[in-house]
Amino acid sequence: MKFDPEDIKKAAKEDFDAAWNMGTELVHKSTPDEQYPRTSLAFGKVHPVYDTIAKMREAYLRMGFEEMMNPLIVDEREVHKQFGHEALAVLDRCFYLAGLPRPNVGISDERIDQIKEMLGDIGDEGIDVIRRVLHSYKKGEVEGDDLVPEIAGKLEVSDSLVVEMIDQVFPEFKELVAQSSGKTLRSHMTSGWFISLESVLERNNPPFRFFSIDRCFRREQQEDAARLMTYYSASCVIMDENVTVDHGKAVAQGLLSQFGFEKFQFRPDEKRSKYYVPDTQIEVFAFHPKLVGSNTKYSDGWIEVATFGIYSPTALAQYNIPYPVMNLGLGVERLAMILHDATDVRALTYPQIAQYSEWEMKDNELAKMVFIDKRPITSEGQEIAEAIVKQCELHSSEPSPCEFAAWEGKIGDRSVKVAVIEPEEDTKLCGPAAFNEVLAFESDILGLPNQKKWRKAFDNDSARTGIRFIDSFAAAAACEIEEAVASGESEWETRVRIVKVPSEINIKLEPLAQRFITSNKKKIDIRGPVFTTVRAKIE
Repeated sequence: MKFDPEDIKKAAKEDFDAAWNMGTELVHKSTPDEQYPRTSLAFGKVHPVYDTIAKMREAYLRMGFEEMMNPLIVDEREVHKQFGHEALAVLDRCFYLAGLPRPNVGISDERIDQIKEMLGDIGDEGIDVIRRVLHSYKKGEVEGDDLVPEIAGKLEVSDSLVVEMIDQVFPEFKELVAQSSGKTLRSHMTSGWFISLESVLERNNPPFRFFSIDRCFRREQQEDAARLMTYYSASCVIMDENVTVDHGKAVAQGLLSQFGFEKFQFRPDEKRSKYYVPDTQIEVFAFHPKLVGSNTKYSDGWIEVATFGIYSPTALAQYNIPYPVMNLGLGVERLAMILHDATDVRALTYPQIAQYSEWEMKDNELAKMVFIDKRPITSEGQEIAEAIVKQCELHSSEPSPCEFAAWEGKIGDRSVKVAVIEPEEDTKLCGPAAFNEVLAFESDILGLPNQKKWRKAFDNDSARTGIRFIDSFAAAAACEIEEAVASGESEWETRVRIVKVPSEINIKLEPLAQRFITSNKKKIDIRGPVFTTVRAKIE
């Protein structure tokens, strides 16, 4: 069976349309007993890189490619086979694997005395047990994580004693230095493709279409906004007697068109990797409308997203592969940055790490982190708080001195009378800030009057806490009255004057909100003249 480039593009288009239509149908299902419930669409949040990987896998599968997992650990000899004289330049960018050697530990008379002092009189048989276990460890018969429990179990002592004994008696373990092997972490997917294709040919005949999306590791001088030391490669190969560069173009177009790219340019790659046939290494530039006019170097809409080429017969011969092979590679993170409007690959990949990304929190999220601190715990206390608020709403502008009964009843077995008062002359029952509401506005936490001046702040209902200064004060007053009743007081009075900080009006922010506001140099401005007094008489 031959693979025609046009068939590849056609399959991608038809299968993508079918999948899209089915997905749209599932989203709009709403009956309780539907076969495909919407819960899978309603919960959770995907990581942008893994989201792109999932979509890339589906795209490859729609195009008829078979998924394969390539070796991640590659011996340096494989790199020499693939790159010849250029291998050292490639290996310079590879991470080599290292491991701790197994020390040859002897037990002298001095050490025997130390062991017996720490573990007790275990006798010569116990010392011999330790010697045999250490010898088995050296030979690789006992693994490192089994060393302590192996000794502890045979001597019938605690693991902690054995750990202390090894630490103090055998310093060789602390002085071990890792020794490098000849094995490397795969720096590019090609290292694995040669190994896989050689093995596949032993049991099957081409044509083959395989893809693999997996991690690669590259020893960069430093990580920056454009590169990481570990990244995901979305790579594929086609092995066929008639494979050509046109197959690479077809795969690139069929694959990327499923992600919204509309036009393509194929330009010779000046890097000219040793394992590609000369003049077949092609860079794929794709046009994406969302990039047009963006504040990036791709403001013309064109961006390099993939590279493909035909493997060199010389390199293939090192693996006894007699057929031509087209390979295409694509950096998943680069594609994810386009799809998710990201400008820094570190922030895209590790958004949870503060040094890589700005901390963003919406006003409605901040508002949920503001709460009234002290609250009444009894139903009577809750009634008192509500009654205080009601009297303040009714009589806030009454000239003073004045007093308004708010609540009368029993808390437990004691009678309580509560009133809102203002004993001073020439003022009002409540100060002008009593009905200020706490809300989040442009990442600030503010206590504002609901006036035309602040209409823009109050327009966002989801960022309003619904907590007014009088509400939080009334809650604190009711709570204190409950405490006064419990402690045997006969009278209690509480007053709020000019508020300068949230705690003075019984308002508290979650520590997370505090950290966000401090980190972003925003402000908490909850202040103003409240001037309200509550008095309770208790019998």
